[in-house]
Amino acid sequence: ETGLWDSPFDYARNTLLYLPTGLPNPGSPDYTVAVIEAALPVLAASRGRAFLLFTSHRALRLAEELLQGRLDHPLLVQGEAPRSVLLERFRSLGNAVLLGTSSFWEGVDVRGEALSCVIIDKLPFATPDDPVLQARGRAMEEEGRNPFMEYQLPAAVIALKQGAGRLIRDEDDRGVLMLCDPRLLSRPYGKTFLASLPPMPRTRALADVQRFFEKS
Repeated sequence: ETGLWDSPFDYARNTLLYLPTGLPNPGSPDYTVAVIEAALPVLAASRGRAFLLFTSHRALRLAEELLQGRLDHPLLVQGEAPRSVLLERFRSLGNAVLLGTSSFWEGVDVRGEALSCVIIDKLPFATPDDPVLQARGRAMEEEGRNPFMEYQLPAAVIALKQGAGRLIRDEDDRGVLMLCDPRLLSRPYGKTFLASLPPMPRTRALADVQRFFEKS
């Protein structure tokens, strides 16, 4: 016997997916700078209460430098304390901005208003020079298979879903998911990522984000 139950979360009413305009290709050397500039007005609207999730430690460190002195909210950064301590600080502060990499993309549960915004800098593809990725890719190519479509893309889709899943953890939670990577709309595989996400209303307008938070 099998069963299928709908999600108890009302994504249509309680969430908003924001895809900002004007960001460069993720390979651009100025990409993280552009991400932070796009994120600042969102963080102002959300009154902190946000996770900024990065796909690399290098981007996280640069983001930390760029945000110093520019936030009206406490800034917590992965590495300055154990994850459990950072999460406890985040919950107790109630208006903090936390910067994290892979360890904060999954297994993290912050319910309530303390986490009302999740910002993700890039699609979480594995790095091309990863030896496991290279070995599996070669093996699949020898079998006549497509390693990108059959391995890299599905793994990245799952990782993005996990990161996005940090936002809504309870039936009463509300929040904005900001996905910065322009490849979501410029590349054919972007549709696969978007289709994997919960049914969130989508916008490209910052004003919609600001209106969303005015209601909360």
